[in-house]
Amino acid sequence: MDPRFEEMIQAVGRYFAGLRHSDTVALAEVFHPQAIYACVSEGTLTRLSMEDYLPMVAVRPSPASRGEPPMDEIVSIEFAGPVTARATVKCAIGAKRFTDFLTFVKLDGRWRIIAKVFHFDLAEATA
Repeated sequence: MDPRFEEMIQAVGRYFAGLRHSDTVALAEVFHPQAIYACVSEGTLTRLSMEDYLPMVAVRPSPASRGEPPMDEIVSIEFAGPVTARATVKCAIGAKRFTDFLTFVKLDGRWRIIAKVFHFDLAEATA
């Protein structure tokens, strides 16, 4: 296997773990400080910097603390060159089911997310 895939799988794993535990230290390591976070699932553009996004994560109860089972999946990983890649992933937090397009750049020997563009749907209530 191309070693870049293993590096990307590890980076995405850190992303999933950071979200699962609301671990902003881990997320700050996988996100580039200048990364953007963007979504239009609710009809308007939500665009946040890491200075805005990470404090939001820090105050929310983690999925792990609420006993939510992990629903993490790597759908695909694509490389645009030796230092640029995109991972399409799926995960869940509460009732929200996310599809994330994570664009990575490799700087100083490690892959970091430079852009997270995502969509979410709400899980259907069970009877």
